[in-house]
Amino acid sequence: MNWPTFFTRLGSAVVFCAVMMAGLLCNEWSFLALVALIQVLCMREYFRLMKKIYPKYYWPMWMQVAMQVGCLGYLIYYSALFIEYEQIIFAVIMLPQFVLMAAALSVHKSRYAAGYAFLSFFYLSLPMILLMQLYMFDTLFPLMIILMIWCNDTLAYLVGSFIGKTPLTKISPKKTWEGTVGGVILTLVSVAVWAYFKQTDYTIMQWVGLALVVAITGTFGDLLESKLKRMADVKDSGAMMPGHGGALDRFDSLLIATPFAFAYISLVMY
Repeated sequence: MNWPTFFTRLGSAVVFCAVMMAGLLCNEWSFLALVALIQVLCMREYFRLMKKIYPKYYWPMWMQVAMQVGCLGYLIYYSALFIEYEQIIFAVIMLPQFVLMAAALSVHKSRYAAGYAFLSFFYLSLPMILLMQLYMFDTLFPLMIILMIWCNDTLAYLVGSFIGKTPLTKISPKKTWEGTVGGVILTLVSVAVWAYFKQTDYTIMQWVGLALVVAITGTFGDLLESKLKRMADVKDSGAMMPGHGGALDRFDSLLIATPFAFAYISLVMY
């Protein structure tokens, strides 16, 4: 257990949690601002990683900004907060997508630039859209998904630090099977205890099922981002949080877990 690193991570996490809770709990406008900020920061770091991985096919800044505008437009459109401007927003959304795809193919003479830019929508923007949709289902869903991810990450880190011996994968050498399995099990127990005392409109088993989906898919999200960093030959995607890295490092689990959580909630809970 590296105690100086632990306390550095803890201090950053306290500030981070305060900002997240403000966005999650205030109102729909603060939540929209939060998910939009997450998307912008993650996409910014994503393009930086792509520049290192595919330097020949790097997107110029103006294309990145236009892509951000298009993806944010989708987010606003599906949030239904500005539905009275539906036609204008739809035009703002669609035009940059067609222009950017054509520009990528004509300027770079390659499918890579168009491909990884198009992928950024599914990897970064779609999860935020689905998170907004879950917020409209029940404001408790996004909050619980994020808390489940935090719980799983923290408990896996603690269990792995104390008893972890068996490496999980070469992609992320510090992760262990003991920490991963221990984090999942303790997360399920924590959610079951919370659901027992909270007594929501959903059963304990439904919440435990959601926790299992989030914990497993969130771990894969972490590994996916670790793979991108290895391909880019960087330790962190950014330096937003001391001890935690950048926005992608912090939200990698959420990006992959959200679509699966949305499917589970739509089929089982809502």
